[in-house]
Amino acid sequence: MTIDKKLDGTKLYAQVKGRIDTVTVNEAEKVLKAGIDSVTDLTLDFKELDYISSAGLRLLLSLQKQMNKQGSMKIKNANETVLEIFEVTGFCDILTVE
Repeated sequence: MTIDKKLDGTKLYAQVKGRIDTVTVNEAEKVLKAGIDSVTDLTLDFKELDYISSAGLRLLLSLQKQMNKQGSMKIKNANETVLEIFEVTGFCDILTVE
């Protein structure tokens, strides 16, 4: 799993590649939450995210809760597998998925 981040003022764009699962979630959390306190607009690009486990969903929920207090968060370019996980778990109702 790799995460490429670009910060533009208070906007953070993060492209996530690979898998977010129990093996990678701690690293993903460390990278995604670093410096997020000053961010008001978080965009996660999942174009190259192959899979997300329940551990990854907990991370997204944590990020969403934080961003609800300080701005907004959206997920872009999720593939069918990831979208199906969001639908089955009800995360489509919690997250903004474009």
